[in-house]
Amino acid sequence: MLYNLFEYLNENYNMPGAGVFQYISFRAAIALITSLVVSLLFGGRIINFIRNKQIGEQVRELGLHGEESKKGTPTMGGIIIISAIIIPTLFFAQLNNIYIIILLISTVWLGTIGFIDDYIKVYKKDKKGLAGRFKILGQVGISIIVGLIMVFHSDIVVKDQVSINTENSIVNVADDVTKSAKTTIPFMKDNEFDYQNLTQWMGYYAGEYWWILFILIVVFIITAVSNGANLTDGLDGLATGTSAIIGATLAIFAYVSGNIIAADYLNIMYLPNVGEIVIFMSAFVGACVGFLWYNSYPAQVFMGDTGSLALGGIIAVVAVLIRKELLLPILCGVFLIENLSVVIQVGWFKYTKSKYGEGRRVFKMSPLHHHYQKLGYHESKIVTRFWIVGIMLAVLTIVTLKLR
Repeated sequence: MLYNLFEYLNENYNMPGAGVFQYISFRAAIALITSLVVSLLFGGRIINFIRNKQIGEQVRELGLHGEESKKGTPTMGGIIIISAIIIPTLFFAQLNNIYIIILLISTVWLGTIGFIDDYIKVYKKDKKGLAGRFKILGQVGISIIVGLIMVFHSDIVVKDQVSINTENSIVNVADDVTKSAKTTIPFMKDNEFDYQNLTQWMGYYAGEYWWILFILIVVFIITAVSNGANLTDGLDGLATGTSAIIGATLAIFAYVSGNIIAADYLNIMYLPNVGEIVIFMSAFVGACVGFLWYNSYPAQVFMGDTGSLALGGIIAVVAVLIRKELLLPILCGVFLIENLSVVIQVGWFKYTKSKYGEGRRVFKMSPLHHHYQKLGYHESKIVTRFWIVGIMLAVLTIVTLKLR
Protein backbone atom coordinates (compact mmCIF):
# COMPACT_ATOMS: atom_id res chain seq x y z
CA MET A 1 0.00 0.00 0.00
CA LEU A 2 2.59 2.55 1.12
CA TYR A 3 5.11 1.01 -1.28
CA ASN A 4 2.88 1.84 -4.25
CA LEU A 5 2.16 5.31 -2.91
CA PHE A 6 5.82 6.25 -2.42
CA GLU A 7 6.76 4.67 -5.75
CA TYR A 8 4.18 6.91 -7.43
CA LEU A 9 5.43 10.00 -5.56
CA ASN A 10 9.03 9.21 -6.43
CA GLU A 11 8.36 8.63 -10.14
CA ASN A 12 5.98 11.53 -10.72
CA TYR A 13 7.05 14.19 -8.22
CA ASN A 14 10.59 13.11 -7.33
CA MET A 15 9.64 13.44 -3.68
CA PRO A 16 12.73 13.50 -1.39
CA GLY A 17 13.09 10.30 0.60
CA ALA A 18 10.40 8.41 -1.30
CA GLY A 19 12.97 6.30 -3.12
CA VAL A 20 14.00 4.59 0.11
CA PHE A 21 10.92 2.38 -0.18
CA GLN A 22 12.54 0.68 -3.15
CA TYR A 23 14.98 -1.03 -0.80
CA ILE A 24 13.87 -4.34 0.64
CA SER A 25 16.17 -3.91 3.65
CA PHE A 26 14.45 -0.64 4.65
CA ARG A 27 10.93 -2.00 4.22
CA ALA A 28 11.86 -5.19 6.10
CA ALA A 29 13.22 -3.19 9.03
CA ILE A 30 10.19 -0.91 9.23
CA ALA A 31 7.84 -3.91 8.86
CA LEU A 32 9.55 -5.59 11.81
CA ILE A 33 9.26 -2.44 13.94
CA THR A 34 5.61 -1.99 12.96
CA SER A 35 4.74 -5.58 13.83
CA LEU A 36 6.41 -5.13 17.22
CA VAL A 37 4.43 -1.95 17.83
CA VAL A 38 1.15 -3.58 16.77
CA SER A 39 1.65 -6.65 18.96
CA LEU A 40 2.85 -4.66 21.99
CA LEU A 41 0.43 -1.76 21.68
CA PHE A 42 -2.71 -3.70 20.90
CA GLY A 43 -1.75 -7.02 22.50
CA GLY A 44 -2.69 -5.89 25.99
CA ARG A 45 -6.05 -4.56 24.81
CA ILE A 46 -6.85 -7.77 22.95
CA ILE A 47 -5.88 -9.81 26.03
CA ASN A 48 -8.20 -7.70 28.21
CA PHE A 49 -11.00 -8.12 25.68
CA ILE A 50 -10.50 -11.89 25.63
CA ARG A 51 -10.40 -12.00 29.43
CA ASN A 52 -13.60 -9.94 29.70
CA LYS A 53 -15.27 -12.40 27.35
CA GLN A 54 -14.01 -15.18 29.66
CA ILE A 55 -12.16 -16.90 26.82
CA GLY A 56 -9.83 -18.87 29.07
CA GLU A 57 -7.72 -21.98 28.66
CA GLN A 58 -9.25 -25.27 29.75
CA VAL A 59 -6.26 -27.27 30.95
CA ARG A 60 -6.37 -31.06 30.93
CA GLU A 61 -5.36 -32.84 34.13
CA LEU A 62 -1.95 -34.24 33.21
CA GLY A 63 -0.32 -34.21 36.62
CA LEU A 64 2.24 -31.61 35.56
CA HIS A 65 3.75 -29.03 37.87
CA GLY A 66 2.13 -25.59 37.50
CA GLU A 67 -0.78 -26.67 35.31
CA GLU A 68 -3.31 -25.38 37.86
CA SER A 69 -1.98 -21.84 37.50
CA LYS A 70 -2.61 -21.93 33.74
CA LYS A 71 -6.34 -22.50 34.07
CA GLY A 72 -8.35 -19.51 32.93
CA THR A 73 -5.41 -17.89 31.10
CA PRO A 74 -6.79 -16.11 28.02
CA THR A 75 -6.36 -18.11 24.82
CA MET A 76 -6.88 -17.37 21.10
CA GLY A 77 -3.99 -14.91 21.37
CA GLY A 78 -2.99 -15.98 17.88
CA ILE A 79 -5.21 -13.11 16.74
CA ILE A 80 -2.46 -10.78 17.98
CA ILE A 81 0.18 -12.60 15.94
CA ILE A 82 -1.87 -12.74 12.76
CA SER A 83 -2.80 -9.05 13.01
CA ALA A 84 0.84 -8.07 13.61
CA ILE A 85 1.86 -10.02 10.49
CA ILE A 86 -0.85 -8.87 8.11
CA ILE A 87 -0.93 -5.14 8.94
CA PRO A 88 2.78 -4.38 8.20
CA THR A 89 2.63 -6.62 5.13
CA LEU A 90 -0.30 -4.67 3.71
CA PHE A 91 1.54 -1.40 4.33
CA PHE A 92 5.07 -2.19 3.16
CA ALA A 93 5.01 -5.16 0.75
CA GLN A 94 4.18 -5.17 -2.96
CA LEU A 95 0.61 -6.45 -2.84
CA ASN A 96 0.66 -7.53 -6.49
CA ASN A 97 3.57 -9.88 -5.81
CA ILE A 98 2.39 -13.48 -6.20
CA TYR A 99 4.47 -14.66 -3.23
CA ILE A 100 2.87 -12.09 -0.92
CA ILE A 101 -0.60 -13.02 -2.18
CA ILE A 102 0.05 -16.71 -1.43
CA LEU A 103 1.31 -15.93 2.06
CA LEU A 104 -1.60 -13.65 2.94
CA ILE A 105 -4.09 -16.27 1.78
CA SER A 106 -2.27 -19.02 3.69
CA THR A 107 -2.12 -16.95 6.88
CA VAL A 108 -5.83 -16.13 6.87
CA TRP A 109 -6.78 -19.66 5.79
CA LEU A 110 -4.84 -21.50 8.51
CA GLY A 111 -5.63 -18.86 11.13
CA THR A 112 -9.32 -19.36 10.42
CA ILE A 113 -9.03 -23.14 10.87
CA GLY A 114 -7.30 -22.59 14.21
CA PHE A 115 -9.85 -19.96 15.24
CA ILE A 116 -12.75 -22.35 14.57
CA ASP A 117 -10.99 -25.03 16.63
CA ASP A 118 -10.45 -22.62 19.55
CA TYR A 119 -14.01 -21.33 19.28
CA ILE A 120 -15.43 -24.83 19.63
CA LYS A 121 -13.18 -25.54 22.62
CA VAL A 122 -13.96 -22.29 24.42
CA TYR A 123 -17.56 -21.46 23.57
CA LYS A 124 -18.92 -24.94 22.96
CA LYS A 125 -16.94 -26.33 25.92
CA ASP A 126 -15.79 -29.22 23.76
CA LYS A 127 -12.18 -30.05 24.65
CA LYS A 128 -11.73 -31.99 21.41
CA GLY A 129 -12.32 -28.86 19.34
CA LEU A 130 -12.64 -29.11 15.57
CA ALA A 131 -12.64 -32.72 14.39
CA GLY A 132 -9.20 -33.81 13.24
CA ARG A 133 -10.42 -34.75 9.77
CA PHE A 134 -11.66 -31.21 9.17
CA LYS A 135 -8.33 -29.74 10.32
CA ILE A 136 -6.46 -32.04 7.96
CA LEU A 137 -8.90 -31.25 5.15
CA GLY A 138 -8.26 -27.53 5.61
CA GLN A 139 -4.49 -28.02 5.64
CA VAL A 140 -4.63 -30.23 2.57
CA GLY A 141 -6.79 -27.65 0.80
CA ILE A 142 -4.34 -24.77 1.22
CA SER A 143 -1.44 -27.11 0.40
CA ILE A 144 -3.00 -28.02 -2.95
CA ILE A 145 -3.62 -24.35 -3.75
CA VAL A 146 0.00 -23.44 -2.94
CA GLY A 147 1.32 -26.41 -4.93
CA LEU A 148 -0.77 -25.65 -8.01
CA ILE A 149 0.24 -21.98 -8.00
CA MET A 150 3.90 -22.98 -7.64
CA VAL A 151 3.64 -25.25 -10.65
CA PHE A 152 1.49 -23.24 -13.03
CA HIS A 153 1.80 -19.51 -12.20
CA SER A 154 3.95 -17.71 -14.76
CA ASP A 155 5.62 -15.40 -12.20
CA ILE A 156 7.10 -18.26 -10.18
CA VAL A 157 10.29 -19.24 -12.00
CA VAL A 158 13.90 -20.16 -11.39
CA LYS A 159 16.83 -18.61 -13.25
CA ASP A 160 19.98 -20.69 -12.96
CA GLN A 161 22.22 -18.90 -15.44
CA VAL A 162 23.26 -15.67 -13.76
CA SER A 163 26.62 -14.05 -14.52
CA ILE A 164 28.00 -10.84 -13.05
CA ASN A 165 30.76 -8.68 -14.49
CA THR A 166 32.01 -6.90 -11.38
CA GLU A 167 34.28 -4.55 -13.28
CA ASN A 168 31.53 -3.08 -15.44
CA SER A 169 28.68 -3.82 -12.99
CA ILE A 170 26.85 -5.79 -15.66
CA VAL A 171 24.37 -8.45 -14.63
CA ASN A 172 23.32 -11.03 -17.19
CA VAL A 173 20.35 -13.27 -16.49
CA ALA A 174 19.35 -16.07 -18.83
CA ASP A 175 16.16 -15.48 -20.77
CA ASP A 176 15.00 -19.05 -20.20
CA VAL A 177 12.24 -18.83 -17.60
CA THR A 178 10.57 -22.20 -18.12
CA LYS A 179 8.98 -23.77 -15.07
CA SER A 180 11.52 -25.62 -12.97
CA ALA A 181 11.09 -28.66 -10.77
CA LYS A 182 14.31 -27.92 -8.89
CA THR A 183 14.66 -27.39 -5.19
CA THR A 184 17.49 -27.07 -2.68
CA ILE A 185 18.98 -30.03 -0.88
CA PRO A 186 22.33 -30.14 0.96
CA PHE A 187 25.24 -32.48 0.30
CA MET A 188 24.38 -32.98 -3.38
CA LYS A 189 25.97 -31.51 -6.51
CA ASP A 190 25.12 -27.80 -6.71
CA ASN A 191 22.85 -28.34 -3.66
CA GLU A 192 19.97 -28.99 -6.05
CA PHE A 193 17.44 -31.75 -6.58
CA ASP A 194 14.99 -32.05 -9.47
CA TYR A 195 11.57 -33.49 -8.66
CA GLN A 196 11.35 -34.73 -12.24
CA ASN A 197 13.93 -37.36 -11.30
CA LEU A 198 11.26 -39.05 -9.22
CA THR A 199 9.01 -39.73 -12.22
CA GLN A 200 11.24 -39.68 -15.33
CA TRP A 201 12.29 -43.29 -14.82
CA MET A 202 8.69 -44.27 -15.64
CA GLY A 203 8.97 -42.78 -19.12
CA TYR A 204 8.67 -39.42 -20.87
CA TYR A 205 4.94 -38.95 -20.37
CA ALA A 206 5.12 -39.89 -16.70
CA GLY A 207 8.00 -37.45 -16.31
CA GLU A 208 5.77 -34.62 -17.50
CA TYR A 209 3.48 -35.18 -14.50
CA TRP A 210 6.12 -34.66 -11.83
CA TRP A 211 3.96 -31.87 -10.44
CA ILE A 212 1.40 -34.33 -9.08
CA LEU A 213 4.03 -35.90 -6.85
CA PHE A 214 5.33 -32.43 -5.98
CA ILE A 215 1.88 -31.35 -4.77
CA LEU A 216 1.61 -34.48 -2.61
CA ILE A 217 4.97 -33.60 -1.06
CA VAL A 218 3.78 -30.03 -0.43
CA VAL A 219 0.64 -31.40 1.26
CA PHE A 220 2.77 -33.58 3.54
CA ILE A 221 5.19 -30.76 4.40
CA ILE A 222 2.57 -28.11 5.22
CA THR A 223 0.44 -30.54 7.22
CA ALA A 224 3.41 -31.93 9.16
CA VAL A 225 5.02 -28.58 10.03
CA SER A 226 1.68 -26.97 10.92
CA ASN A 227 0.81 -29.82 13.29
CA GLY A 228 4.38 -29.86 14.61
CA ALA A 229 4.08 -26.22 15.67
CA ASN A 230 0.72 -27.05 17.23
CA LEU A 231 2.25 -29.87 19.31
CA THR A 232 5.19 -27.68 20.33
CA ASP A 233 2.83 -25.06 21.77
CA GLY A 234 2.67 -26.70 25.20
CA LEU A 235 4.94 -24.50 27.30
CA ASP A 236 5.00 -20.73 27.74
CA GLY A 237 6.96 -19.15 24.89
CA LEU A 238 8.19 -22.42 23.38
CA ALA A 239 6.41 -22.34 20.02
CA THR A 240 6.62 -18.54 19.79
CA GLY A 241 10.38 -18.31 20.32
CA THR A 242 11.15 -21.33 18.15
CA SER A 243 9.03 -19.90 15.33
CA ALA A 244 10.85 -16.56 15.56
CA ILE A 245 14.22 -18.31 15.15
CA ILE A 246 12.99 -20.30 12.16
CA GLY A 247 11.33 -17.21 10.65
CA ALA A 248 14.54 -15.17 10.85
CA THR A 249 16.45 -17.97 9.11
CA LEU A 250 13.89 -18.20 6.31
CA ALA A 251 14.06 -14.41 5.88
CA ILE A 252 17.82 -14.75 5.28
CA PHE A 253 17.22 -17.50 2.73
CA ALA A 254 14.58 -15.42 0.98
CA TYR A 255 16.91 -12.43 0.78
CA VAL A 256 19.88 -14.29 -0.72
CA SER A 257 17.62 -16.24 -3.11
CA GLY A 258 16.00 -13.04 -4.38
CA ASN A 259 19.24 -11.06 -4.69
CA ILE A 260 21.16 -11.64 -7.93
CA ILE A 261 24.58 -10.86 -6.47
CA ALA A 262 24.09 -12.98 -3.34
CA ALA A 263 22.67 -15.88 -5.35
CA ASP A 264 25.62 -15.77 -7.72
CA TYR A 265 28.15 -15.62 -4.88
CA LEU A 266 26.57 -18.54 -3.02
CA ASN A 267 25.99 -20.43 -6.28
CA ILE A 268 22.31 -21.01 -5.49
CA MET A 269 19.12 -20.64 -7.49
CA TYR A 270 18.08 -17.06 -8.21
CA LEU A 271 14.35 -16.62 -7.66
CA PRO A 272 13.00 -13.39 -9.20
CA ASN A 273 10.61 -11.37 -7.02
CA VAL A 274 11.05 -13.68 -4.02
CA GLY A 275 12.76 -10.89 -2.08
CA GLU A 276 9.35 -9.51 -1.08
CA ILE A 277 9.00 -12.49 1.25
CA VAL A 278 11.66 -10.81 3.43
CA ILE A 279 9.13 -8.08 4.31
CA PHE A 280 6.52 -10.67 5.25
CA MET A 281 8.96 -12.72 7.32
CA SER A 282 10.27 -9.60 9.07
CA ALA A 283 6.70 -8.89 10.15
CA PHE A 284 6.43 -12.57 11.15
CA VAL A 285 9.51 -12.37 13.39
CA GLY A 286 8.37 -9.06 14.89
CA ALA A 287 4.94 -10.51 15.62
CA CYS A 288 6.45 -13.53 17.37
CA VAL A 289 8.84 -11.43 19.46
CA GLY A 290 6.08 -8.96 20.33
CA PHE A 291 3.73 -11.79 21.32
CA LEU A 292 6.52 -13.31 23.43
CA TRP A 293 6.24 -10.21 25.65
CA TYR A 294 2.90 -11.59 26.85
CA ASN A 295 3.50 -15.30 26.22
CA SER A 296 6.78 -15.74 28.14
CA TYR A 297 6.64 -17.48 31.50
CA PRO A 298 4.30 -16.99 33.27
CA ALA A 299 2.11 -16.49 30.20
CA GLN A 300 -0.57 -13.81 30.22
CA VAL A 301 -2.07 -15.30 27.06
CA PHE A 302 -1.85 -18.45 24.95
CA MET A 303 -1.83 -18.35 21.16
CA GLY A 304 -4.17 -21.34 20.84
CA ASP A 305 -4.59 -23.18 17.57
CA THR A 306 -5.36 -19.79 15.99
CA GLY A 307 -1.69 -18.95 16.27
CA SER A 308 0.11 -22.31 16.24
CA LEU A 309 -1.49 -23.67 13.07
CA ALA A 310 -0.87 -20.37 11.30
CA LEU A 311 2.77 -20.12 12.42
CA GLY A 312 3.61 -23.67 11.38
CA GLY A 313 1.77 -23.30 8.10
CA ILE A 314 3.50 -20.01 7.25
CA ILE A 315 6.91 -21.55 7.92
CA ALA A 316 6.14 -24.50 5.64
CA VAL A 317 4.67 -22.35 2.85
CA VAL A 318 7.64 -19.95 2.87
CA ALA A 319 10.09 -22.86 2.75
CA VAL A 320 8.26 -24.29 -0.27
CA LEU A 321 8.13 -20.91 -2.04
CA ILE A 322 11.87 -20.27 -1.66
CA ARG A 323 12.73 -23.87 -2.62
CA LYS A 324 14.15 -24.77 0.80
CA GLU A 325 11.49 -27.27 1.91
CA LEU A 326 13.94 -30.18 2.04
CA LEU A 327 15.95 -28.26 4.65
CA LEU A 328 12.98 -28.22 7.06
CA PRO A 329 13.93 -31.46 8.87
CA ILE A 330 17.04 -29.61 10.05
CA LEU A 331 15.64 -26.09 10.46
CA CYS A 332 12.43 -27.29 12.13
CA GLY A 333 14.20 -29.97 14.13
CA VAL A 334 12.41 -28.93 17.32
CA PHE A 335 9.01 -29.35 15.63
CA LEU A 336 10.18 -32.63 14.12
CA ILE A 337 11.31 -34.19 17.40
CA GLU A 338 8.08 -33.08 19.09
CA ASN A 339 6.10 -34.78 16.32
CA LEU A 340 8.25 -37.91 16.42
CA SER A 341 8.01 -38.19 20.20
CA VAL A 342 4.23 -38.45 19.92
CA VAL A 343 4.40 -40.95 17.04
CA ILE A 344 6.96 -43.09 18.88
CA GLN A 345 5.03 -42.96 22.15
CA VAL A 346 1.69 -43.90 20.62
CA GLY A 347 3.18 -46.51 18.29
CA TRP A 348 5.20 -48.24 21.02
CA PHE A 349 2.27 -48.15 23.43
CA LYS A 350 -0.05 -49.85 20.92
CA TYR A 351 2.60 -52.38 19.91
CA THR A 352 3.44 -53.44 23.48
CA LYS A 353 -0.23 -53.55 24.42
CA SER A 354 -1.03 -55.94 21.57
CA LYS A 355 2.07 -58.08 22.27
CA TYR A 356 2.25 -58.08 26.07
CA GLY A 357 -1.30 -57.08 27.00
CA GLU A 358 0.00 -53.95 28.69
CA GLY A 359 0.97 -50.69 27.01
CA ARG A 360 4.50 -49.42 27.70
CA ARG A 361 5.97 -45.95 27.19
CA VAL A 362 9.25 -44.71 25.79
CA PHE A 363 8.87 -41.24 27.36
CA LYS A 364 7.31 -40.32 30.65
CA MET A 365 4.92 -38.18 28.60
CA SER A 366 4.72 -36.84 25.08
CA PRO A 367 5.26 -34.42 23.37
CA LEU A 368 8.90 -34.35 24.42
CA HIS A 369 8.74 -31.12 26.43
CA HIS A 370 6.32 -32.79 28.86
CA HIS A 371 8.83 -35.62 29.31
CA TYR A 372 11.32 -33.13 30.71
CA GLN A 373 8.64 -31.59 32.91
CA LYS A 374 8.04 -35.03 34.38
CA LEU A 375 11.76 -35.29 35.05
CA GLY A 376 11.48 -32.18 37.22
CA TYR A 377 12.95 -29.51 34.94
CA HIS A 378 11.46 -26.04 35.33
CA GLU A 379 9.35 -24.85 32.42
CA SER A 380 11.58 -21.84 31.70
CA LYS A 381 14.72 -24.00 31.56
CA ILE A 382 13.11 -26.42 29.10
CA VAL A 383 11.97 -23.57 26.84
CA THR A 384 15.36 -21.81 26.91
CA ARG A 385 17.23 -25.01 26.08
CA PHE A 386 14.85 -25.78 23.22
CA TRP A 387 15.52 -22.26 21.90
CA ILE A 388 19.27 -22.91 22.07
CA VAL A 389 18.82 -26.12 20.10
CA GLY A 390 16.68 -24.20 17.60
CA ILE A 391 19.42 -21.57 17.13
CA MET A 392 22.07 -24.27 16.56
CA LEU A 393 19.85 -25.97 13.99
CA ALA A 394 19.23 -22.62 12.26
CA VAL A 395 22.99 -21.97 11.99
CA LEU A 396 23.55 -25.51 10.68
CA THR A 397 20.83 -24.98 8.07
CA ILE A 398 22.48 -21.79 6.82
CA VAL A 399 25.86 -23.53 6.68
CA THR A 400 24.42 -26.19 4.35
CA LEU A 401 24.26 -23.57 1.59
CA LYS A 402 27.99 -24.03 1.09
CA LEU A 403 28.17 -27.78 1.70
CA ARG A 404 28.40 -29.66 -1.59
